[in-house]
Amino acid sequence: MRDERLSDAGIAVVVFAVSLALFAAGTHLEGHRGQIDVPGVALTALASLPLAARRVAPLAVFVVTAVASAALLGIALPAGPPLGPTLALYYLSAAEQPSRGRLRLTAVVVVAMLIAHVTASGLAADRFPGPELVFGVVVWGGAWLAGERSRLRRERIAELEERALRAEREADRERRLAAAEERARIARDLHDSAGHAINVILVHAGLGRLRSANEPEAARDEFETIEQVARETIGEIDKLVGALREEPAHAQRRDEVEPPPGLAALDALVERHRAAGLEVTKTIRGDRRSLSPSVDRGAYRILQEALTNAARHGDGGAQLELNFEPDLLELSVVNPLRNEPGTDANGGGHGLIGMRERATLLGGSLVAGARQGRFEVRARLLTDRET
Repeated sequence: MRDERLSDAGIAVVVFAVSLALFAAGTHLEGHRGQIDVPGVALTALASLPLAARRVAPLAVFVVTAVASAALLGIALPAGPPLGPTLALYYLSAAEQPSRGRLRLTAVVVVAMLIAHVTASGLAADRFPGPELVFGVVVWGGAWLAGERSRLRRERIAELEERALRAEREADRERRLAAAEERARIARDLHDSAGHAINVILVHAGLGRLRSANEPEAARDEFETIEQVARETIGEIDKLVGALREEPAHAQRRDEVEPPPGLAALDALVERHRAAGLEVTKTIRGDRRSLSPSVDRGAYRILQEALTNAARHGDGGAQLELNFEPDLLELSVVNPLRNEPGTDANGGGHGLIGMRERATLLGGSLVAGARQGRFEVRARLLTDRET
């Protein structure tokens, strides 16, 4: 702000010096009037130095400089155009776009000041000021148009900057939304992985307790399985939690997090449940093919959660089926139910809610519920959907 004021003051001083030189040069022209005296210098100063305040009151600065310039024409004949009012008119036009009423007022004032200048020149020369009128219209009209173009260019630049800032804010918002969605996905994977591991550990711990007295070797195998599952789960949880951290020190780790397993790990998942005592039969129909990462992970997590429910609430067995259609993947897990209190036979648990959410996000559907003593989980996932 201070630099702007100093710049305006410098411009005003330069205009005053040039106007004073033109005033002095006019006294040597043929048919000159007046001489360099105090009133002439004072009017020259009044017609130029107020430009220092052009940012504060551009219309007032134009009026003061134009009146002083017209008065100077009445007592002398400076060489060249009136620099102070012309530059003030440029600044006035380049100022912010005024309201409709203020624009009318400005137009009336500019025309009045032009008439005052032309009239003063005509009275001093004792003739009709035709050349002065044409010259004034051309010079002041050019100054007004130049200021208008400068204002429009400044507004366009400001609009482009605002668009750039808005686009940057939108891009940042999209990045934050994408990060939030990814964090939510990681949180779901964390829930599924931890829930599955806890269920497997629970089953093996029960078997180990039952076999510890009569079958110590079998009990030892159960405890080794518990140790292996716990170690694998801790490693996966550590990676997922590391991805959820927001500290800059973990930014690279977030990119290094391995993706959760997909259907390629289905055999290991089935074998783990079989080792825990769940008799799982697996059937795959259709041409097995590679899937998009989102569908691959989603299908695995749905099957993982369905087998976990079968082991927790079922009666010792489960039938797992995958059906590869041209643009569809069908999943189903069916298990007999135990008749025990507290068994949720209506599919209202958090795990089933998570499975439905995954299927919906992948553009598919999932139904789960008890029917004729069996619990069924059936999902349909679109395989040609890019997510």
